[in-house]
Amino acid sequence: MNMKKELLATAIRAALEAGHDIMAIYDDPAADFGIERKADNSPLTRADKAAHARIMMFLEPTGIPVLSEEGAHLPYDVRCGWQRLWIVDPLDGTKEFIKRNGEFTVNIALIENGEPVLGVIYVPVKKQLYYGIVGEGADKDENGLKLTLPLDSTDRPYTVVASRSHLSPETADFIDNLRREHPDLELVSSGSSLKICLVAEGKADIYPRHAPTMEWDTAAGDAIARAAGREVVDALTGEPLHYNKEDLHNPWFIVK
Repeated sequence: MNMKKELLATAIRAALEAGHDIMAIYDDPAADFGIERKADNSPLTRADKAAHARIMMFLEPTGIPVLSEEGAHLPYDVRCGWQRLWIVDPLDGTKEFIKRNGEFTVNIALIENGEPVLGVIYVPVKKQLYYGIVGEGADKDENGLKLTLPLDSTDRPYTVVASRSHLSPETADFIDNLRREHPDLELVSSGSSLKICLVAEGKADIYPRHAPTMEWDTAAGDAIARAAGREVVDALTGEPLHYNKEDLHNPWFIVK
């Protein structure tokens, strides 16, 4: 097994175990989610913290530094020396978790020289696992069945996926313009990094995001999309997204 496959296997185990911890809280009718508010007013729950702790148990022994949404964010003068790092969102879609709609994920990506090279996204409620290595392909495991991505997508209308909780006016305008080219356009709303997975899987043609996101929101999905032959590009320049920047915000982007 080569090094990337070994690291992918580690990331998969971490995501599955974190998903188990998340579901232990999610499925307990008496559970207190312990909802707090972070500095940006986004929610933080016990499940976010538990998933972060579990993932770190797997990733720290690799000796590769970790940039996690729920971890310490070291200054850029430290991070800029990292040629390789993990970027992690232990529970992407915390709002969806709190709403109990099932549309939340565990995201783990490996970045080399600013580019995603492998990614894992686990959907705990559906027990769906997406993973891939850029240049080597992407797969989806569901109910013991392994599928190679993308799947056949010919028998459906042109499909746009958009955020369930963060549909900005700019994104709505972009979709309206697409509708002029594709009158039969179908709009699918989804939470968390599932939106990128739908494009990587072939269930959607495009995911435009003209609204704020952070690197940990997209890194794993970006790797899986690239591994599946898709693109994740800056909406203004058309250039691939870059990671471990001084400013950890993403530009507006398009997955296609």
